[in-house]
Amino acid sequence: MDAYNVVRDFEQALCDYTGAPYCVAVESCSAALFLCFKYCNVASCDPIIIPKITYPSVPCSIINAGGCVDFSDEDWQKNGFYVMEAKRINGSCDIIDSAKYLERLMWNKLISVEKQDMEEFTFVCLSFHAKKTLPIGRGGAILAGNKQAYEWFKCARFDGRHECALDKDTLAMAGWNMYLEPEQAARGLQLMQWIKDVNIIPPDPYQDLSKYKFFTEANR
Repeated sequence: MDAYNVVRDFEQALCDYTGAPYCVAVESCSAALFLCFKYCNVASCDPIIIPKITYPSVPCSIINAGGCVDFSDEDWQKNGFYVMEAKRINGSCDIIDSAKYLERLMWNKLISVEKQDMEEFTFVCLSFHAKKTLPIGRGGAILAGNKQAYEWFKCARFDGRHECALDKDTLAMAGWNMYLEPEQAARGLQLMQWIKDVNIIPPDPYQDLSKYKFFTEANR
């Protein structure tokens, strides 16, 4: 059995469920966010505005990808997601943190909330573990509408490798070790047989991250 096929099957199941054109499974939502910020080159963008009440890995991902963070008072937890815009002179990307929201055909809903012409520049980050929408041990995913970005994410998450035996591979880039374990993908496939049409995780008691200067002063 090809272990890569299990991950591909899980990614296809997420595409079928969410309506997204492409899906790349990774080890966590934090990894998904980091890869999206790297792909969007946040080092050359305006500061990324995020809610001040959110999980710490969000500003960490922005800063570690070379970007800067500003905080807002946005109240997002009742919806389970929020949009972060990476603005630069020659265009922008929308990165949606959907760690607490998973819905059937959500891609079309999220794109319609934004602009239809932004589909190729919108990336949705999902989170999976015991307290999230799909309770596997650990995992995440990136939903995308852009084939070029999809192919970059696939190599970037896997040490710059393609999904084949190492001795048959031609390395594509300097990537990261963020590939979703096949065991977790297999568990995700099993659980998706019973997943509800709408899944929103109740609010968590997150801290106000704006009080930490190392977030607001980084990369300035």
